[in-house]
Amino acid sequence: MSDLVAIAGVPIFDGHTWHKDAALLIEFGMVSAIVPSGDIPARAERVHLDGGSIVPGFVDLQVNGGGGVLFNNDPSVGTIRTMCAAHAQFGTTALLPTLITDTVAVNIAAIAAGYAAAQQAVPGFLGLHLEGPHLSLARKGTHDPALIRPMDDSDLARLVAAATDLPNLLLTVAAETVTPQQITTLARAGITVSLGHSDASFADASAAYAAGASMATHLFNAMSQLGNREPGMVGALLSTPGAHAGLIADGIHVHPAAIELALRAKTGPGHIFLVTDAMSQTGTELTELTLNGRTITRENGALRLADGTLAGADLDMIDAVEFMHTRIGLPFEEALRMASLYPARALGVEGDHGHLSPGAIANFVHLSHSRKVQATWIAGTEAYRA
Repeated sequence: MSDLVAIAGVPIFDGHTWHKDAALLIEFGMVSAIVPSGDIPARAERVHLDGGSIVPGFVDLQVNGGGGVLFNNDPSVGTIRTMCAAHAQFGTTALLPTLITDTVAVNIAAIAAGYAAAQQAVPGFLGLHLEGPHLSLARKGTHDPALIRPMDDSDLARLVAAATDLPNLLLTVAAETVTPQQITTLARAGITVSLGHSDASFADASAAYAAGASMATHLFNAMSQLGNREPGMVGALLSTPGAHAGLIADGIHVHPAAIELALRAKTGPGHIFLVTDAMSQTGTELTELTLNGRTITRENGALRLADGTLAGADLDMIDAVEFMHTRIGLPFEEALRMASLYPARALGVEGDHGHLSPGAIANFVHLSHSRKVQATWIAGTEAYRA
């Protein structure tokens, strides 16, 4: 195979604009350029695609499992590899395996698995998301209340150390449980701090953003809501220009009208972006799964505990994009940005991910005319074909 590959035959969306009658040039796994079809270098190996389009690979910052495995149940590099491969089927080329609230021992194992995945350059592995255990009992959601606890000095030291070993580390905490001083220490260590599973007041959440938090985990879900006298977590996120927020766009976790209102209210540079919050069912026919010894049932497009509590989402990224385009009415290009460019910006990796500009990693998806995933490439190598 040549060091230079030209992908041509379909329109290319680079994350900003469309290119017609053009070719995507890939060199050593990176985007070299997008050139007119007539300007493809003679030495390039040509790959011709029929029908559809090329779009940037999706970036998912909240993935609990996939391919029949759940990260909590087996925090290993093998689990990470299986998860990444499962989500590649749906256009995701970079993801954060997410650990739901668990014991200290499981947290340590998860960090070790993340380090191993980085050393082995597992295709699609972007880093880790530790969702808890430093959350609010009042907004615990599916998190086991027996495992939720305050952050102590040893937790803080372990997280700061992990940030030096992992390519990226995202941490979800409750604004009223973790102090502004701890948030500042975490952010200065290079950790992306997200507020979630929190019943914090507007003032406490705003103070956490001022201290260095920069994100909210699954907007509207498991957080204090927007009220007329107490704007809560939702109000703090929407009124903090630089803060980003993940959104589970399945029509179950958040009402479409609430999504539409949030999109109108959110001002930049922070953006609302898509996450799947997927569990082990992605890419499988599983109807039951377990978390911390509790059974989760998959039915009618949702995952629920026995008491009806939502437990992750039965969602993949291409379906989330389609929901934002067809149900919410966003231009398809903007829905794509919510799944690629915006999460990359939120994590601070937009230099390499979320677009197909020169110098980016060649992560992209071939979509059919009906916007189904035909093939997925990670770092210029085909990772999935339908």
